[in-house]
Parts: sequence; structure tokens; C-alpha cells
Amino acid sequence: MSTSNVDRPLQPGDRAPNVVLNAISREGKIALDDFRGRSPLLIGLFRGLHCPFCRRHVAAMARLKPALREQGVECLAVVNTPVERARLYFRYHPAPDLLAASDPERTSHRAFGLREVGMDKVMAIRIHLPGELPEPMDIMAMDEFLNKKEGYEITKADQQTIASDQAQLVGQFLIDRGGIVRWNFTEVLEDGLNTFRAPNLEELLSAASQVAN
Repeated sequence: MSTSNVDRPLQPGDRAPNVVLNAISREGKIALDDFRGRSPLLIGLFRGLHCPFCRRHVAAMARLKPALREQGVECLAVVNTPVERARLYFRYHPAPDLLAASDPERTSHRAFGLREVGMDKVMAIRIHLPGELPEPMDIMAMDEFLNKKEGYEITKADQQTIASDQAQLVGQFLIDRGGIVRWNFTEVLEDGLNTFRAPNLEELLSAASQVAN
């Protein structure tokens, strides 16, 4: 499969596309074909680092990496933040051994079938996070509140990313050595569904143990 757009998120049994992206955690490029025939891969396709929950997803993937490594599964976190801005972030928030790549054009998201949704639908959602938010907020207000709370300073590069991908859905895909998707978790921007949620770790680790065999 090429990097042409698909009209739905890739499902177990689908062949994963090859995408080639700028590496954040090291110099050069990272291609999904580099893993084929060598190791299974968990790829996380996130919004930019301006998104508080995407920063959390990246951190969660870094924490999960040792357990996945025991299964022989590699991890790759992809963010829409331009590579130099992303490298600056990781310099101050290191994620040891986690492969990360930059995809400002969202080529990988489209290739895996993660669509964008209309801002009218996005802004209609109210996020309720007791203990973190003082009240239910729309997504833009929530991002602003959490970024200020967490000390994340929005730069010009972030503003450009926000303007282009605020309504981009995110997802994670577990790919076996042969390049076939064996498990996925995709965001659904609707109240009460997978809005900003993380995948079930037991389910993910169970799937990883199966692709590792």
C-alpha cells in the first residue's frame, strides 16, 4: 500500500503503508519499511506537542516501551510538530530510547485513515476532567488551560500547527513483522467516546504478545 489516503482507519488484517518521516530523536529519516521483517511496531500517530493529551500519549508510550521491548516490539511516536520545535521539546522532556518522528503535513495520519473533522463538531464537545479542569470546557479552552498549567509555551511553530491540525484525529496501530495491522485504537471526537482517551494497556500488551510469537 502506498501513502495514498484511505477512507477509514486501518483495521486488523490491513497492510500498513510505508511512510518516511524526519526523525526527532536522532538525525535522518525513519521509514516504516525499516521494521518489516525485523520486528513488530507500535506506531502512535498524534497531533502536535501543543496538544496536552498528545504529550501525555507520547510520555505513556515511553513508559510502556520497556514492557513492549520484552515482547520484541518497537515503538514509534509521530507528532505533527515541526522537527526543530519537537527536538527542542524533547531536549527538555527527554523520552529515553523512544523513537519519535515529525510529520507536519500529516501524511502518516492520512495513510492510516485518520481523518480530520469539522471545527464546528470539535467545538461542540465539552471535556470534563474532575481534578484537572475547574469546569467542563471546549477543546480550545481546555488546551489553553492545561498548557498554561503545565508550563507549555506556545511558539509560532505551534501556532502554525494548531491552525492546521486542531481537528486531526489520532490513533495507535500495532503492526507485525510482515507489515500487517494486528490491533488498533483510534480516537472518536464525540462526548462519552474515545475523546482524548488512551488505549487499554492490558488489551495492547495482549496483542503485543501475540504478534511477538
